[in-house]
Amino acid sequence: MKISVCIPVYNFDVRELVTALNREIHTYALDAEIILIDDASEYAFREINTKIKHQVHQLIFLEENIGRSRIRNLFTKYADGDYFLFLDCDAGIDHPDFLRKYIAEIKHNPALDLLYGNFRIAEQYSASLRNRYSVAREIFSGDRSSDISVFKTVNFAIKKEILVEFPFNEELTQYGYEDYVFAKLLEKNGICFLAFNNPVIHVDDTDNAVFLKKTQVSMDTLYGLIISPHNTPLIKDIRVYKAAANLKKLKLDAVFLFMYRLAEKKIYRNLVSEQPEIRLLDVYKLAWLLRKMQ
Repeated sequence: MKISVCIPVYNFDVRELVTALNREIHTYALDAEIILIDDASEYAFREINTKIKHQVHQLIFLEENIGRSRIRNLFTKYADGDYFLFLDCDAGIDHPDFLRKYIAEIKHNPALDLLYGNFRIAEQYSASLRNRYSVAREIFSGDRSSDISVFKTVNFAIKKEILVEFPFNEELTQYGYEDYVFAKLLEKNGICFLAFNNPVIHVDDTDNAVFLKKTQVSMDTLYGLIISPHNTPLIKDIRVYKAAANLKKLKLDAVFLFMYRLAEKKIYRNLVSEQPEIRLLDVYKLAWLLRKMQ
């Protein structure tokens, strides 16, 4: 069984990540390869990452940015492993037996189609809004789970044949929900899923104001899914969508937005502060989505 470690790269120095993976591959003679596809990064990052070309099986530079979904699907053209292990480029390796833990799980249960390894937050960035949100809403706390709703694309392994059959939705070109829609598509088609604790370290220093802009983009993405009826089965359980749909059904959306406008500046000041409240981020997201749905 061969593992292809697939790392989409965008404006990030991946030398430390690749070196850590290479160390484990060569120390234990693992049947694994590392493939990097750079999604049209700035010149400085392309130059930096070119220095580790000798450490990877392939390093591909794209001339135009194709986005989070298309770039993951693109790995099927370059990687030949039985399983693709996808890592975000801003991930760090937490344990020296990271790859061997994945391999052991797959060998123990070869029926697994999709494995999710979880993540933890780099301590120096734990106070930011982005990472407070991850701790509160994204990181699963159990040892193992078959609940595919915990799935995130930061750290997962998938059978090549499954990704070929059920690729990421390439209509989702902007930030947000490509992982959720992908997971729901796989769940709908009965794939065998396991989440287990083999985390990477998420090194995300996104400024609070920048994260709020990305949150707006994610609500734009969600709205694009909402207006296409065939997506309803895939998004019906998203919390902010359910809340927005209920408010509109009860004809309370205009009341909510009126009340939000009265507190909007205060909410924003909290969210960009050093002590942001996640419940206010929920309100912020709901207001942005309802405005799109009017």
